[in-house]
Amino acid sequence: MWRSTRMVVLTAISAALYAAILIPFKVVPLIPGITEFRPANAVPIVCSFLFGPAGAWGAAFGNLIGDFFGGLGPGDLFGFVANLAYGFVPYALWDALGLGPPAAGGPGRWAAVVAVIVLASLLCATIVGWGLNWLGFHPFTLLAPLVFVNNLVAAAVLAPVLLRLLYPRIAKARLLYRDLLGPRPPVSRVRRGVGAGLLAVGTVGAFVTGELVASRRWQPPWVVVHSQSGAAEVGLGVLPVLGVVVAGAALL
Repeated sequence: MWRSTRMVVLTAISAALYAAILIPFKVVPLIPGITEFRPANAVPIVCSFLFGPAGAWGAAFGNLIGDFFGGLGPGDLFGFVANLAYGFVPYALWDALGLGPPAAGGPGRWAAVVAVIVLASLLCATIVGWGLNWLGFHPFTLLAPLVFVNNLVAAAVLAPVLLRLLYPRIAKARLLYRDLLGPRPPVSRVRRGVGAGLLAVGTVGAFVTGELVASRRWQPPWVVVHSQSGAAEVGLGVLPVLGVVVAGAALL
């Protein structure tokens, strides 16, 4: 996508729009310095369905710009990756499964969009909670569920409505990412199915692992360290499960 001038411009537009809506709500913190009430979380989902990888990178850079106004720190690296994943999952998973225009159809299509939003929100929350717990900032059991609900509520309510309004207009202007990047390279149905399965199972597994390890209800057999805070156990415990997510994403 970086060889396409239009895709680069769409990345900048997505980032600017995301940041512009994020920044005013910095005055409504849920966890000061970490996260706030974010109705802007619908933007990466909508831009992902419309602009594909430009929406994903726009989410990552837009979140980084927003973090600048709340004070940058080492945890913002995980926020960058989490928002990149948040913008990646919708278009990549939808495209791989060949579900057609997300704004078309009835309740079944709406339910599929919401299911994708749930998965994207859960992955974003898991990465943020895992990273900041590992750094010793906030416990996974508090941060990850809060980020998940914060993402899900805004995106599930606003994104389907915005897609219904914007998708036909963007399609008519031939600015959808497939219009700019060309058709999807042929990939076998088995590979796409395995990739989607690994992405979903890995995301849910990483979140559950983080919850169990952070609450000290389970010690993964591959974690041989013991720390007083439990940060190392969460960091090392969730890491290989996130590797399953990366493998699934690569297959998509």
